[in-house]
Amino acid sequence: MASTLGEVSDTWRCAGLRWSGGVDGRSAGPGLVWESHKAWESHEAVGESGDAYGGRHSGGGPGGGPGGAAGRVSALAYGRELGFRAVGTRRCTGAGRGRCPLAAEVPARSTGAQCSECARLDRMRSVAADTMADDPRPYRVYLAWFGPGMRKVGITAEARGSARLLEQGAVTFSWLGRGPLMAARRTEELLRAALGVPDRIPYAAKRAARAGLPPRPERAAELAELHARAVALAGWPGSLERAPFVAVDHAAAFGLEDGTVGDVGGGDGGLRLAAAVTELVAGGSIAGHLVAAAGPDLHVAVEGKGVVVVDTRLMKGWRLGHTGREGREGNEERGSWLALPVRQLRGDVQDGLF
Repeated sequence: MASTLGEVSDTWRCAGLRWSGGVDGRSAGPGLVWESHKAWESHEAVGESGDAYGGRHSGGGPGGGPGGAAGRVSALAYGRELGFRAVGTRRCTGAGRGRCPLAAEVPARSTGAQCSECARLDRMRSVAADTMADDPRPYRVYLAWFGPGMRKVGITAEARGSARLLEQGAVTFSWLGRGPLMAARRTEELLRAALGVPDRIPYAAKRAARAGLPPRPERAAELAELHARAVALAGWPGSLERAPFVAVDHAAAFGLEDGTVGDVGGGDGGLRLAAAVTELVAGGSIAGHLVAAAGPDLHVAVEGKGVVVVDTRLMKGWRLGHTGREGREGNEERGSWLALPVRQLRGDVQDGLF
């Protein structure tokens, strides 16, 4: 029996998926974040949405959405029903802890969910922009594995633990070092120059790799080999402390571990994906069972369609309500269907609207 997403009504707007994880890699699982959109009420009609369903609601809590409003988090659990309908117009989620002053409409296919000005402000404050050289917080350098031959180096604030790795969909990772921001940045650049390790991997490649994951020991061995070469390099910043190799595997946290997804699995590990939602549209809906989640993706098993990927970055900025289908006695219908534009991932059915 699915539980609802609480009182997430027309006064709440989706702010994306949240992952939390400690330095040891343990994760509390994914949750959808909601923020109040009362600041936008002058821009659009109110009262056309009900509750989405599929998560266990937790009210209050520290600022949930990018706009900094008091947020609500709906914890998601694999095997439970998940369904929603997009309502109204997609709006910019703002920059930092501030709202977009224009509540600007943003394109449905954009994964950024921001207008150009809010996106510019966020980039100015990001660690990647190198505008925070005097940041006193400790940082960690990591090595992440996403699929065979698909490894990257990156940095994250130590206070965030492994959340950044979960957000990126890293199946396996190990810490490489710890130190000040600029020392971590120089180490990242050292690995790129000396070993050709990238700091970015196209997201489509990460997603495709989940369809056939090798066994856990093989994943760890590939990362261990890179870690050994990295710590042996000359030229490490003196202020960066090397970290021993300890493989942390997220396959179980993502729902991709052997046997965790039943007949939708992909062999030794992974998940066979049938289609990916390309955008949300007003009135469009999906309903099924959540079988996995990795990075920003929700993997929803839809009867007769297979496993459909819903990138939660496309959900940000939308109001999400009940699925809009009524069953007997006027109650909301609980079932499995797909009524959103998709791109086929197996090539046996044409792209379009199911």
